Amino acid sequence: MAYRSVKSFAKINLGLLITGKRQDGYHTLETIFAPINWYDTIEFTRSDVISMSCSNIDLPVDDNNLCIKAARALQQFASYPAGAAMNLHKQVPFGAGLGGGSSDAATVLRVLNDLWQINASTAELHALAVKLGADVPYFLEMKGLAFARGIGDELEDLDLTLPFHVVTVFPEEHVSTVWAYKNFYRKFERPVPSLKLLLRQLCLDGDRSVLGAFENDFEPVVFDHYPKVRVVKEDLLDAGSFYASLSGSGSAVFGLFDTQENAGSAVSFMQQKGYRVTLTPPGFFME
Repeated sequence: MAYRSVKSFAKINLGLLITGKRQDGYHTLETIFAPINWYDTIEFTRSDVISMSCSNIDLPVDDNNLCIKAARALQQFASYPAGAAMNLHKQVPFGAGLGGGSSDAATVLRVLNDLWQINASTAELHALAVKLGADVPYFLEMKGLAFARGIGDELEDLDLTLPFHVVTVFPEEHVSTVWAYKNFYRKFERPVPSLKLLLRQLCLDGDRSVLGAFENDFEPVVFDHYPKVRVVKEDLLDAGSFYASLSGSGSAVFGLFDTQENAGSAVSFMQQKGYRVTLTPPGFFME
């Protein structure tokens, strides 16, 4: 019997501005993370060893999986003698820029910290999370909209939620984050707008003139190499979205809608084209 069954929610990026490259090879960025109602489910059962199964046979369940890496990192940190069996029901597409793997890893850290009664502090878990991936701290520590800078690990809770319906579409293309970082078109010299200030104007004042600043620096190269992804953005705009963008390094694309009727119609249209789609209501935050 499972000890606990936990949802691991995905995210989108409202704006993703790559601002430079560090000596260690990592790129610096500024972005807004927003949670969406698309999630994996992980079941945890007590066990003598760390093990994992997954509903998607295309995902490895060995030491290359972020869930296994997270469990081993926490086990090593605490010198914990036992393990856990994890069963991942995979719903969030991978290679989509939605942070599904990072969210799963954060869930593993959070749940096993409790299951194993390690009681590691937020700072200690953050240190483990950063080593697993740049997006993992967001899922570990935040529930709603957050501003991120550095490599994505320097976070600020914005105490806001999006007042729009969000339709997120997976175009059935997998984009490698490593490839995207190697090939994006650099714009390091441009002035960087204050995304968190502009987001407040958007969410609190309804000022949509700010949306032009919310660029995704991966979008041009992804659209050039994956034309199907560009078409999804065009379809969302045609369906009534007042703003649509690539999320992360892609390939998922999301659109913001004013009304549930228009958002629902967009969902139906995208599903008819064979895409996986999710609808996130206004005011959404992670449970």
